Formats: sequence, C-alpha cells, structure tokens
Amino acid sequence: MAGVLALLFPKNDEWQLALIERVTTHSGDRHSGQISFPGGKYEAGDGILMNTALREAHEEVGVAPNVVNMLGALTELYIPVSNYLVHPFVGWMDHAPVFQPQWSEVQSVLEVPFHALEDPATLQTTDIRVANNMTFKEVPYFSLSGKVVWGATAMILSELLEVAAGRG
Repeated sequence: MAGVLALLFPKNDEWQLALIERVTTHSGDRHSGQISFPGGKYEAGDGILMNTALREAHEEVGVAPNVVNMLGALTELYIPVSNYLVHPFVGWMDHAPVFQPQWSEVQSVLEVPFHALEDPATLQTTDIRVANNMTFKEVPYFSLSGKVVWGATAMILSELLEVAAGRG
C-alpha cells in the first residue's frame, strides 16, 4: 500500500498543484523519471494511509504535515508495475510552500496552475515505451509544464478534476 498527496496552494492569485519529477537514477524505482504526486510506501508507524501521504510529502518536498489542511481521499488505484495499491489524498495550504526537494528522489517540483488541468488542450495521447520490447499505444496524458503526466498520476488528476467540477 502507498499514500500520495495532491497538494493545492495559492500562488500568483490562483490555485496551484504540486507534482514531482522523480530522479532517473534512483535504483529499483520502476517510476524513475516520471511525474507523480509526492508519496510512497506505507510504514507501520504511519497508523493510517493519510499519514503516509503527509509523511512522504514532508520527506520528498519539505512540506510539514501540520500546515496541510486535509480535504479527503480519492479512489484507491492499483498500480500493476509496482504492485502497489495507491491511496490518493487531497490537501491544501493557505500559502505557497517553500519546497525543499529530497534530491536523492526528487529531480524537481512542478507547480501547476489548477486551471491548466481544466484546459482541454492539455489532455493528449502518445505512444509510451515502458520496456525494450513494450510500447503502450495512444496513452492519454496531461501535457503540463512541458512534461508528460500519464498513468496513475493522470488518472488521479482526472478524478480530482471531476470532484472539483462537482461531478465526482
């Protein structure tokens, strides 16, 4: 099991969403180089999965759990390639955080204006090569900050948009 945090915060008079670009050199990480939410594996000391998401966000981007106002959970999602059941949580801050990435895991932090997710032009499709002999065809993705945001992260973003629009 794993917990991830969709963190919303105000900046430049609009809501932003924090995503991370995972380092490409992290050994054993099947998601290296991908764009994701801050998050990771459940640990016994977490108690509940929401705490996992908050702990991992603190470790990966330096956001203290006590400054995040939790809104709730989105639908859990199974990730076959890593064999994790991911539990996404949504939280917000009343100010823009000063991100402090954990450079061993996080290459960069993306601050994405929420309205960019609502722009139909950001949703596109592409072929994605995932192994030497495997390519996924016509994969839907969000084009955000010049990055391809696909897979579980894109699915969670889609649900977040539905919930924000009152349809979920």
